[in-house]
Amino acid sequence: MPQWQDRTRASICDTAARLIAEEGISDYSQAKRKALRQLGLPESTPLPSNAEVEVALREWQAVFQDEEQIERVEHLRRKAAELMEILQEFRPYLTGSVLDGTAGRYAEIDLQLFADSAKEIEIFLLNRGIPYSHATPRNDRAEAVLVVESEDAVANLVVYPTLDERITPKGRDGRPRERARLTAVQALLTANSA
Repeated sequence: MPQWQDRTRASICDTAARLIAEEGISDYSQAKRKALRQLGLPESTPLPSNAEVEVALREWQAVFQDEEQIERVEHLRRKAAELMEILQEFRPYLTGSVLDGTAGRYAEIDLQLFADSAKEIEIFLLNRGIPYSHATPRNDRAEAVLVVESEDAVANLVVYPTLDERITPKGRDGRPRERARLTAVQALLTANSA
């Protein structure tokens, strides 16, 4: 690959990482397209992979948001663990940027839940006085997305059919999407506070 292409790719990665970290863009594809526009590059420019952007994001956060980043991720993981405890009967998994440690300033908690029907979870939330709203599912396997907001965090409860728990979900880049049960999230919190 010619050196100018390497530099262009690195510029796209750095700009996309900054957009994700500072503006709260959670979709890597969207961040890369916006980076192209900001850099004045044609839409036909080859884009870096999501993995390359994630490396750039971690580097960017380490340099510009180190302490803030550590505190944010820990706070969101604690909020996720609290919600996962409440929702235990729906076998919750934490996924996304809160789990992998790349949560930006405006990151939201993503929890996967498994139930025979989204209505089960809605009734559960109503019975506990937990307000929620609906959002559009990001993929066709999800039955519903219920959004639970508190003063300092937003959680997306992505509801899947019970049998889908055995299927390892894939991210937008085709890689298996990491997910963690409550015990693993608690272990992350314990390891970080030690």
